[in-house]
This record gives sequence, C-alpha cells and structure tokens, in this order.
Amino acid sequence: MSYTATTSRSESTSAPIETTGHAATPHAYDAGLLLLRIAVGLTMAAHGAQKLFGSFGGGGLDGTAKFFTSKGYPAGEAMALVAGVTETFGGLALAIGLLTPLAGAAVVGTLLNALAVKGMGALFAPKGVEYELILTAAAATITLTGPGRYAVDRFVPVLRAHRLIYGLAAIVLAVLAAGAVLVVRT
Repeated sequence: MSYTATTSRSESTSAPIETTGHAATPHAYDAGLLLLRIAVGLTMAAHGAQKLFGSFGGGGLDGTAKFFTSKGYPAGEAMALVAGVTETFGGLALAIGLLTPLAGAAVVGTLLNALAVKGMGALFAPKGVEYELILTAAAATITLTGPGRYAVDRFVPVLRAHRLIYGLAAIVLAVLAAGAVLVVRT
C-alpha cells in the first residue's frame, strides 16, 4: 500500500515523504539527522577543544599556533584561536541544531582549510584526506537539508522551516571565508 504522508510546515521541516509499506516516516529522517548532527558536531567540537585547551592530546593554543605558522598562515596565534573557537562552537551548535546553516558553514569552512593544508596527494590514511572529506560532506549535507525536527532551530522562528536557500547561502559563505583565509596564507 502506498500513501503520501503530509505535514504542515509548523509540524515538520521536511517536505512530504512518499512511503511504501513499512518505509521510513518523517520522524525516521529527523532521527537520522539528529544522529549525524551529534556525530559530526561533537567530533568537530573535540577538534576545537584540542586547539583551544590541549584536550584529547591536542597542542593547545601554543602548539596549534606553531602548526599554523609552519603551514604559512599569518598570525598563527590568532588563526589558532579562530580555528579553535570556530570548531568548538560551530561543532556544538551543529550537534544541538542551533543556527544550523551558520554552524554547518563554520564546520565546512574550517574543513576546507584543513583539506587545503593537508593537500590532495592521497585519499586514504595515513596521509590521505578521506576523513576530512567525509566530515566536509556530512557538514554540507546537514547545512543543505536542515537539522530536522529534533533541533533547537525549531524554536527559532526564521529557521523553524529550513529552506534550501539558507543552506546554499551558508555554503557560499563557507567557501568565500575559507578562500579568503587561504589567500592570506603564504
């Protein structure tokens, strides 16, 4: 038996979903987005904590600043702080679904810089970029699709009903910001 599940915009941020038999319901998609947001968001927040505080075996601000300087970024200390704050707070916001397009853009922008620094010489570990690529794709996916109904954005009137244009604008912002940072890199 086939039917179309319809919901009003106030009930769901998802478009009507075609289902057949026991196929996924809109809540299943929202639960999947929640899991993806938590995994990507907390991973990025942990990377930010490595940069800011030296948590999880990270270099802290001093070690991260030296790394950025060695890779040609000007003002390594400032770049370490910006990267750490962006990853920590962008990741946490992504995990809870707060200002999701901007949180996703923050994650995508920092990951684009990570990809540029690491280079595209190899795809697979130990020197490959598959980890950064999958995190970038996941963050961009969340940015484009929206956070789903299990998110803080459901309480933000302008973001309650996620629109593709919000995600596209955020991705453009991420690419422009990452590009600007890479241009100043020597």
